Amino acid sequence: MGEIMGNRSVEEHVGSFKMIPSDNGRFEFEVDGEVLFSKKELGRHADPGEISGLLKEHLKIA
Repeated sequence: MGEIMGNRSVEEHVGSFKMIPSDNGRFEFEVDGEVLFSKKELGRHADPGEISGLLKEHLKIA
């Protein structure tokens, strides 16, 4: 998750975040109750930079 907190434009909008472990190798990235990425749904891991890109899009940051 360093790609999120290492990004200045994202840091201005996100004060903190936490990762919550789940079962069966599931990985979901959720913001305000909206799932932005689901490994289970897509059947793959996130590509490098994909999570931060989805977050920027959600927050409407350039």
